[in-house]
Amino acid sequence: MIQLHEVSKIYEMGNDKVYALDHASMEIRRGEFVSIVGPSGSGKSTMMNIIGCLDNADEGEYMLDGILVEHYSERELARIRNRKIGFIFQNFNLLPRLTAEENVELPLIYQKLPFQERKHRVNEALEQVELSNRKKHLPTQLSGGQQQRVAIARALVTLPSLFLADEPTGNLDTKTGQEIMGLFHTLHEAGNTIVLITHDNQIAGEAERKIYIRDGKVKEDENYADGKNGMECSLCQ
Repeated sequence: MIQLHEVSKIYEMGNDKVYALDHASMEIRRGEFVSIVGPSGSGKSTMMNIIGCLDNADEGEYMLDGILVEHYSERELARIRNRKIGFIFQNFNLLPRLTAEENVELPLIYQKLPFQERKHRVNEALEQVELSNRKKHLPTQLSGGQQQRVAIARALVTLPSLFLADEPTGNLDTKTGQEIMGLFHTLHEAGNTIVLITHDNQIAGEAERKIYIRDGKVKEDENYADGKNGMECSLCQ
């Protein structure tokens, strides 16, 4: 489903070039639950932006569902972001003046779906995350865990083929974080592809496969995170 080959993202700092991603290659198959784990500044956010078609690579190739992303038009990329990928962020990104159900409904309005179909999908999504009884509440009337459930319902409602979660438990206590991870396991068991980006090695261990990123370089070797071969264990701190 996702194939990155020698992908680099380069920023110029004066006369120097800084590689946020440095010839990164990886493959994620449909239906997998994969975590991308690394410390702050390792390139995780850049990786998420490229996988989610929010940014473009400067070098290398990114293929999504067998098609080079660079071959998609801007309109097609917008459609991918709205329909194919369900984004879940650490800060929830809910609109404060909209109720839970209105936040979940928003991407369907962008899709111009009929009113009745929107309401049906919203109710189903909120039921899946066990928040049907809180759908009229504003984000400020919800706990952090409930806000993240609303964010997951908003991702669910478009029926995406890929869930892209960026530090989804980062602002939650341990118990609530475990509940949210339970939701991801349920989504995975239903056949969904999940890419979870985190700095937390324990959370990353919930996935069936871990990919490590350090200094923009990607490896699937746990020794890379364990400080072996002369490397310090910054991922495990």
